[in-house]
Amino acid sequence: MTKTMERRGMTRRELLTRSAAVTAALMIGPNLVAGVSGAWAMEVSHVSPQTMATLIQMARDIYPHDHVADDYYAVAVKSYDNADQAAMIEEGIASLNSAAQGLGHGSYLDTGWERDRVDILRAMEASPFFQTIRGGLVTSLYNQKAVWPLFGYEGESYSKGGYIDRGFDDINWI
Repeated sequence: MTKTMERRGMTRRELLTRSAAVTAALMIGPNLVAGVSGAWAMEVSHVSPQTMATLIQMARDIYPHDHVADDYYAVAVKSYDNADQAAMIEEGIASLNSAAQGLGHGSYLDTGWERDRVDILRAMEASPFFQTIRGGLVTSLYNQKAVWPLFGYEGESYSKGGYIDRGFDDINWI
């Protein structure tokens, strides 16, 4: 075995490739937010792309699921890109960014530690902005049929005859 084959650590190239993939979860362009790791993009018309990217991160921090891809969160917050809520959303994101700057970060998105982002959110959880986003996410994230299999939910059962004959009684822990 050669010396390079015996080495078990990462090469510099592997380290840079992996860290770039982790830190660059979202690309932001003019009127566009796109996921780097997945094949999805979202066009925005009433809020800035930076605001939408921050909303996606905020959604991940409020309802964190490591096995759920960013595109599901993007779909969940897309409804906030409307003329009626744009001002409230932009102001709320400005508050998030201001709180992050108070902790020494450039913005909420630049806050690398999840614990710091959660602390920022906890400090503003009584605000109408936070309550609007949190309340809307409950339905907009978990009502996506595409996300149900990720949680093991098979959907409604009425059209299939109910749960009684579809695994309701196969509890083996009683």
